[in-house]
Amino acid sequence: MYKLGKGIVKCRYVIFALSLLLLVPAGIGYVSTRVNYDILSYLPEDIETMQGQELLVDDFGTGAFSICVLEGMTPREVSDLEARIERVEHVKSVIWYDDIADISVPISILPDSVREAFYDEDTDCTLMAVLFDTTMSADETMDAIEEIRSIADERCFISGMSAVVTDIKNLSDEEVPVYVLIAVVLALIVLSLTMDSFLIPLFFLLSIGMAIVYNLGTNIFMGEISYVTKALSAVLQLGVTMDYSIFLWHSYKAEKQKNPEDKYDAMAHAIGSSITSVMGSSLTTVAGFISLCFMSFTLGLDLGIVMAKGVVIGVICCVTVLPSMILLFDRALERTSHKQLLPKFTGVSKFVTKHYVILALLFAVIWVPATIGYTRTDVYYDLAGTLPKGLPSIMANEKLDETFAMGSTHIVLVDSGMPVSETDRMIEEIRHVDGVKNVLGLSALLGPTIPKEMLPDTLTSEVVSDRYEMMLIGSEYQVATDEVNDQCDDIFHIVKRYDADGMVIGEAPCTKDLISITNHDFQTVSIVSIGVIFLLILCVFKSISLPVILVAVIEFAIFINMGLPYYTKTTLPFIASIVIGTIQLGATVDYAILMTNKYKDARYAGAAKKEAVFMAHSQSIQSVIVSALSFFAATFGVGLYSNIDMISALCMLMARGAIISMAVVLLVLPSMFLIFDGLICHTSMGFRKKRERKENIVGELQNL
Repeated sequence: MYKLGKGIVKCRYVIFALSLLLLVPAGIGYVSTRVNYDILSYLPEDIETMQGQELLVDDFGTGAFSICVLEGMTPREVSDLEARIERVEHVKSVIWYDDIADISVPISILPDSVREAFYDEDTDCTLMAVLFDTTMSADETMDAIEEIRSIADERCFISGMSAVVTDIKNLSDEEVPVYVLIAVVLALIVLSLTMDSFLIPLFFLLSIGMAIVYNLGTNIFMGEISYVTKALSAVLQLGVTMDYSIFLWHSYKAEKQKNPEDKYDAMAHAIGSSITSVMGSSLTTVAGFISLCFMSFTLGLDLGIVMAKGVVIGVICCVTVLPSMILLFDRALERTSHKQLLPKFTGVSKFVTKHYVILALLFAVIWVPATIGYTRTDVYYDLAGTLPKGLPSIMANEKLDETFAMGSTHIVLVDSGMPVSETDRMIEEIRHVDGVKNVLGLSALLGPTIPKEMLPDTLTSEVVSDRYEMMLIGSEYQVATDEVNDQCDDIFHIVKRYDADGMVIGEAPCTKDLISITNHDFQTVSIVSIGVIFLLILCVFKSISLPVILVAVIEFAIFINMGLPYYTKTTLPFIASIVIGTIQLGATVDYAILMTNKYKDARYAGAAKKEAVFMAHSQSIQSVIVSALSFFAATFGVGLYSNIDMISALCMLMARGAIISMAVVLLVLPSMFLIFDGLICHTSMGFRKKRERKENIVGELQNL
């Protein structure tokens, strides 16, 4: 590795110039990568609800719809607005009661089914359905939503998932640059307090910033990424790769002390030693992110690939771009150096080794409530319900619920050749399902007395194709509730009795599938991440016992982190229960590995177990604290600022997880070493005492 280090040092000018040039194509790739704001689109393509969404496009040319609530508008005003909305690009059609009867016909004499579906007399509100020829989260659909909002006034409330997705896009695009700014400022503060140079934190952030741009730019090869990945990737990459830069800097300073006359040789040695250590450390982090790729819900694949790629790019930049910067600006770094402000914490090391039995007992006692909380923490699946109440789509959804008692809308697709009598019976059964407000469709609105042939083709073609008839079912229940899930089951069974190929689709049925799929994903990801990291530790330390101890300690920290919301009565987004444990395990097990390496070296050198643990703890504590605080700084501010609860909750959990993992590694892991020292030494390679004098150990202890 030394030869590689010499090569990097020799090419430092070329590397630095190339790193700047690569920012151009990376920046182009970043702005050209499409962002997907629809979480439900990551459900498996082979489930019926997703296949039904494709059928809507293929058979009806309709990929999405919105329900508009129009308040206090005359029939003429509604008709004029309908005509203007129909002219908006990618609006396929608009359905209002004038498609069934002329607006000159008083609403009061319309059939009850039509009047109740489209008009509420108490609030003077009417409903209008807008159908789009593009999918729910397509850019064209979101542009159409924005244009409809621009041509309508404050009396028009546009509800539905397409409107929600549009607002998520606007909010996310507005907030993401602020996330990065907050993370950078807080990381800069932490590094300024913990590093021995005022200038080096800036170069850390510049190097990592370049790696982030490269990572985001190469996402263009994926076609698109989710807004969650876009929002988290920069912040998360900053937090998990900061350690590598710190390690290189410390190695360089140590080598310069050995050879102060030749900074280039010192950097070559530092790069050589850093490559080995950083690659070993990054493996566990990459393994944690890769395990997300095993989710059936492919948002995990999206986040896992981007973050694993980001860690690899971060490692490459750490041993190429950062050394080039340091050597080019070495004089400035020397002039801005200062005494490290962070104390050595020797007293903490003494306390931990002295009171290890008490700390181990606390570990055993806390494990019980932590496990209880971990298994009972509530999660939510209604993503729209946690968005700011002032968003137009959220206000529209609330207006729809308050006025027409419609919390969600389902779509039923049945055979268009089904006899009218059977269709009528099916509709009647659906109407009697608990919470069903209304059923909209030709058969539902016309009933058996009016033949479909009397209606214009322009109307029938919107809801009847060669293969299917489409019906909209208004539900009183909110998405992701037990009531709506039971309702979807009831409607599903009714539809299947009349048509084995019939489908129930929409936001609520998709969310119901999301619940069952992600529950399975949680088990899969947990097993894979623990298994992969267990094997990595097994290979690194060639030990049977250490993988169990290290994984158990970090899992204990995860249980505390994920169990606290149960006791604080906090409900988490569903994705948190799946990804946080994996991210926390992969990103913070490095703390435990660092201390274990120090403990192993001390035991191999001949130190007694207490001496070895004290040395390992005192030599690791500063690095662990700096690493944890850097991760905390990169995520905590974003968690406080974000108005998107999914982003906020994930960042707060990661920030808290870093601090909890730090505390557990510094307080509990040494106790495990002291208690299981005999077992570790007998089941691990490289822990046997050497038959040498212990003067070196005594000397190191005195220096500490």
